[in-house]
Amino acid sequence: MKKRGLLLVISGPSGAGKGTICKALLDKNEFWLSVSATTRQPRQGEIHGKNYYFISRDEFLEKIENDDFLEYAEVYGNFYGTPKSNVIQMLENGKDVILEIDIQGALKVKEVFPEGVFIFILPPSMDELKKRIIKRGSETPESLMTRFKSAYKEINYVSKYSYAVVNDTVEDAVKKIESIVIAERCRVDRMKDTILNSKEELIHEQLYD
Repeated sequence: MKKRGLLLVISGPSGAGKGTICKALLDKNEFWLSVSATTRQPRQGEIHGKNYYFISRDEFLEKIENDDFLEYAEVYGNFYGTPKSNVIQMLENGKDVILEIDIQGALKVKEVFPEGVFIFILPPSMDELKKRIIKRGSETPESLMTRFKSAYKEINYVSKYSYAVVNDTVEDAVKKIESIVIAERCRVDRMKDTILNSKEELIHEQLYD
């Protein structure tokens, strides 16, 4: 029997480095990154099916009616959502799937997919988080303060997650997540079929050998 893949849901405040960590994980491992659907227009260089699935508002609303999303939200007038069928298919094919989504979306996924592995990326300190946001060079003093306050509030949600990974360096953070994956694969509740088959084989050997 093919082992079911793990669903890794990775979130964290803006500036924590979750996007960089996910890219490094994908470079080193055979994970599959879920691509979100959105009603917003593609930006320059974005590719349909790679960055997002760019669909119309009517099509998105129809998918909501058909329960086609693991989670969705409306942000600044545009919808964003995680297609359910793609994720389920990959998991059933034994692929480990990464969802890099915001905290609101992650908590919605947890409601419908509690067996997922929920990982919260933390900055080494709030000072370091502020430095990383400033380093982007895309923030005004006002938007920087807004983003920093939002990040401070978001960190309070860490208790809703299975694991917390401090992003001191990307390399160390990736190693920690890889260790989490190994540990999750060894959980008894994920190995029921393997344990059952082993017990049946042992009984067979005792009876017939």
